[in-house]
Formats: sequence, C-alpha cells, structure tokens
Amino acid sequence: MAQVLIAGAGPTGLTLAIELLRRNISVRIVDAAPSSFTGSRGKGIQPRTLEIFDLMGIADAVVESSCLYPFLKFHVGPFGFKGGSLGTRHPSSTDRPYPNMLMVSQSRTEEILREKMTELGGQVEYNNAVVGFCETNSGVKVTLESGETIKSDYLVACDGGRSTIRSLLDVELLGQTLDHKTMIVADLEIDGLDRDFWHVWPRIGLGLPSLCPLPQSSLFQLQASAKIAAGGLGEGIRKITGKRASKIVWQSEFRHQTRMVNRYRVGRVLLAGDAAHLHPPSGAQGLNTSIQDAWNLGWKLAAALHHGEGRLLDSYEEERLPVAAAMLNLTGHLHRKASRKRGELTNQLSLSYSGSSLSVGEARDGLSPGDRMPDFKLSNGSRLFEQLRHPHPTQLMKRNGEFILIRPDGYIGEIGTREIKSYFGQEVAHLYFD
Repeated sequence: MAQVLIAGAGPTGLTLAIELLRRNISVRIVDAAPSSFTGSRGKGIQPRTLEIFDLMGIADAVVESSCLYPFLKFHVGPFGFKGGSLGTRHPSSTDRPYPNMLMVSQSRTEEILREKMTELGGQVEYNNAVVGFCETNSGVKVTLESGETIKSDYLVACDGGRSTIRSLLDVELLGQTLDHKTMIVADLEIDGLDRDFWHVWPRIGLGLPSLCPLPQSSLFQLQASAKIAAGGLGEGIRKITGKRASKIVWQSEFRHQTRMVNRYRVGRVLLAGDAAHLHPPSGAQGLNTSIQDAWNLGWKLAAALHHGEGRLLDSYEEERLPVAAAMLNLTGHLHRKASRKRGELTNQLSLSYSGSSLSVGEARDGLSPGDRMPDFKLSNGSRLFEQLRHPHPTQLMKRNGEFILIRPDGYIGEIGTREIKSYFGQEVAHLYFD
C-alpha cells in the first residue's frame, strides 16, 4: 500500500513525488502515457521556480541545460528588424540568486526531476492510468488501467487539463476560452535559420508564426495558428519562412484558455497543476504555477501522514486557489493585450501567502509572514538557501531576540520573539544570524 498515489508524471507529479520521498512517504506515481514526454511545451522557468529547484538540489542541472530568452527578430518581406526579449537580463544579487527567467525544454526539466525522484527511490509506472476510485473510512481505493486495485491514504490528481480524476470527482473547470483559434506548437529542425534570435513572421490570421531556438539542441520551437499546417506543416513553414523543415520531432494543438477549479480538495483526493488550472502560454506561468502547487502540497501531505496534521491540508486550497486565480487574470490580460511587459509580474518572487491562516506575526525589516524568504549570506559564508535544502522547517534566531520561522517550502510562517521547537509536528532546525 502506497501512502500517496500520484496520477500523472509531468512536472507537477514529479515535484510532488520528490517532496514526499524526501520526507520518507511511500509513493506510487502512474501515468497514462506510454513513455516520458519528449516536447519543449512549457519552456520558461521563472526565478521563483529556480529557487525551488535550488532548495531541491537540482538548480545547477537546470541552469546548465538552459539559456536566457533570445531577442526577437521580426521578418517583413526581405527585411529583418530586431526587437526586445520576453526575458530579462538582470545581474544576480545576494537576495535574488536567479533574477531571470530561463529557457529549458519541458522534456529536459522533467528528465532532471525524474532523475532526482529515481535517486530517492521512486519510479514512474507508464501505461497505467487511474480509471476509477472510491473513498473509504481510512483512505482511497483506486483502480488502475492494468486492472490492479490498490489502497492509498491519499490520491493526488496531477493528470493534466483533461484530468480523469477531476472528471470522476465531478469538479468543473470554470472559466473561458480566450479566442476560437486553434494553435500549434512543434519542435523541428530548420535548414539555414540562425539561432541567435527568436524569429517572428507577422501574418494576419496565423497567430504571429515564430521559431524559437531551443537550448542544448538543434531544434526550434514553432508557435503559430494551426492554419499554417492546412497543406502540411512542412509546406506551411516553407511558405511563411522560405526555409525547409528538415525534421519535425513533436507537435501538438491547443486553444488559449483561462480555467480553474473552485476547490482543490475533495476528501482524500487533491488536485494540482493543469488538473486544477489551465493557462495560455502568455507569461510562462502554467508549468511554474503547477510546480508551486506541488511544492506547497508536499510538506503538508507529509505532515498529515507522519504527525496527523490533517488540518494543514485545508491550507493547501486556502493558499493555492487565490494564487491560481491571480495568475489566470494575469495571463489572460497578457494574452488579450499581446503584452511583452512581464518582469516582476510573472517571476513569482512576489508571490505571498500573507492572508493565510498559517501566517503569524507582524511585518519587520521589509519581511512579512507569508512572504518568500529571500536568500542571504550567513556569517559562516554559506548561503541561506544552502541551509534550507533539508525537508524541515527552520527558525532564524537573531541575538537580539528576533525570530523568523521559515516553513519547509521557503515561505515565512511566523515573525516574532519566541523560539519554536516543533511546527505541525515537525522538528524545527535553528540558525543564528547577526
């Protein structure tokens, strides 16, 4: 019997599996797909997600696989005009070690997460979807596509926008389709196109066809209206760009939507990632918000299982549902305005749980309960983030009696004047600073 069954082995499910395995929770993770994802779809990794990866111990691998977002180049007839970039180029600082959004193919991000999960003893079971479940007095009885029936304490739906589990729960995705255009995203090789720019060909009705060079590969990511493929994708690309697509390795179609659920938990079944919210690609928020879901949920599920702290699970919906709503408003606005102004709006560093029932105390020295705890150098020369890579809560203790409790997910739980030795049943580590 697994303590937690995770349905879906994308970035959300893998992040959750890692966080549970780090805390000695037994996990099974199943996925309907025959194998791991191979495309570049969610390629933008925001600064806060990079900080999360730092705390997980995988940031170096992600950074090594990445590049900064290139500058745009607009092609009009025989002319090309350089534009701005969708990403920033800020220098790193003590409190912001990862100041810029980085580009990494989603398949590579998943590969790094999968390697970390495997290192911790996890393994993805492909071709094995959840097809049914029922809640019992002590857990969830789940039926898998293989015919196996298993029991788990909790079931977490990380099974994407077409979530089977969400459908079986009869939880509706509320929201809207932003337009009636069907879009295409594809990874391909293009003969004779330089890799220094994100190339854009303005064409009415084709959704600004663009080809973005992907890091650590010879591939470009195409984004365009699906109309470009009316006579075959390769031919459509040739007509627009004048270049030949020598290889098409992956492609998919989608529509721009902003939709979300109105509840993240139904008893012992929880929703996370695209199963709970759908974003347009504007602002690169979908994958990042999904990883934040799993990051928020992991330590709470572990505390519920290890220490009987079931009330913590109520704070998952309390904290994450408003964040998803705010991100949907933002991405919808960016899509409608075709805005390239992002920066602080999208990097998720200002994301705060200040209104949460878990946030205790008053603001002090620019920090508030519920805020992200910024990085800084300790007196021994190490970085705070390096000291937070364990799976426990941490309390910073200043010699003058100032105390800052940092939750296991790196957000401030309490600012006050008391020493805390146990937080929701978890032993608190202590760090002194001047």
